[in-house]
Amino acid sequence: MKHIKSHIKSVIFLCFLIFVLKGNAQQLDVLINEALDNNPEIQKFELQYKRVSEKVNEVNTVPNTEFGVGYFVSEPETRTGAQRFKVSAKQMLPWFGNISARENYVSSLADVKYEDIVIAKRKLMSSVSQSYYKLYANKAKQKVLTENINLLETYETMALTSVEVGKASAVDVLRLQMRQNEMQQLKDVLQQEYLAEQTKFNNLLNRANNIAVNVVDSLVIPSDDFEVNTESLALHPELLKYDKLYQSIEQSELLNQKESSPMIGFGLDYINVAERPNMDFSDNGKDIVMPMVSVSIPIFNKKYKSQTKQNDLQQQEITAQKQERLNALETLLDKANNERISARISYATQTKNLQQAKDAEDILIKSYETGTIDFNDVLDIQELQLKFQMNQIESVKTYYVQSTIINYLIQ
Repeated sequence: MKHIKSHIKSVIFLCFLIFVLKGNAQQLDVLINEALDNNPEIQKFELQYKRVSEKVNEVNTVPNTEFGVGYFVSEPETRTGAQRFKVSAKQMLPWFGNISARENYVSSLADVKYEDIVIAKRKLMSSVSQSYYKLYANKAKQKVLTENINLLETYETMALTSVEVGKASAVDVLRLQMRQNEMQQLKDVLQQEYLAEQTKFNNLLNRANNIAVNVVDSLVIPSDDFEVNTESLALHPELLKYDKLYQSIEQSELLNQKESSPMIGFGLDYINVAERPNMDFSDNGKDIVMPMVSVSIPIFNKKYKSQTKQNDLQQQEITAQKQERLNALETLLDKANNERISARISYATQTKNLQQAKDAEDILIKSYETGTIDFNDVLDIQELQLKFQMNQIESVKTYYVQSTIINYLIQ
């Protein structure tokens, strides 16, 4: 199992080298390692791998040795005396190379299970990362809502002052308060969604649901994307698993050919002979010892021919399945790459819009100083600003989630 852990550690390093988490937030790679160590699904696959590997010792055996004891109820008389009982032993041995073929076949099945471990760990790493970024986006949106609620409270104070001097209506104050209520509702809903996602995250790490997850305070889209090498997709474990399955069928066919060979048996019969009374000759009462050699020949070998045909058809099926999965992974990779590009475009647009919304907000504040503020405009600008901020956070989340999917596919 050491080579499995070392392989996974190198994958973690490659996958998350670009993600630098700052502050007091829990490091994502640390959380991923905890998930890899504790996740019950990973443990299940590792136990399956150990179980299948152990089968090598099971198949490294020969057929049971046969022992037999017989007693002659009616003793047959021979020239040397009456036969009283018989003891026999027999051992059948498979044809040369048969046991090695069994071991190779079981080892090939263990190789398939090993790929299951690699796939499961990659999927777990991806799931933990995606859940982490969802938690980040949720927290960031709550923070934005809090900032906007505080901003509206400032506007409410301004509106109350304007009402006192007759430059605003009480309706403006009520509108600002209703908008605050809506934002508080959104924040409360997000808080519940955060708790649900936190439970999912903790379950991936196989720990208590109520353990707090400290996510990074801020994430930005890096200036450059890491290279997407589509050629490495051909080495993805999901595709390598089909190669291992194909090889296991090859080993199955070799085993089938060996099992269609004869079996050789060696045995020994011992027959106890009683002495003939009142007679004196050299072989009187001499026991019988009879070595034996036997051969088991599968004359009716239709079973093995059918198994050969089944193996050939199964290999064709695996080839088709691999191509189907390759097409699906290529589609998924292309989609993730395009969505990541779209997220970068959206982030840039939202950043630009957000700056313009803040400029408009500054103009409104200056208008308040001259006594001409329109609180309907305030609400409109504030709503646009919130929309742009939310979209910006969503773009960052989408970028990192899609990067995680790309890492799953090509690293």
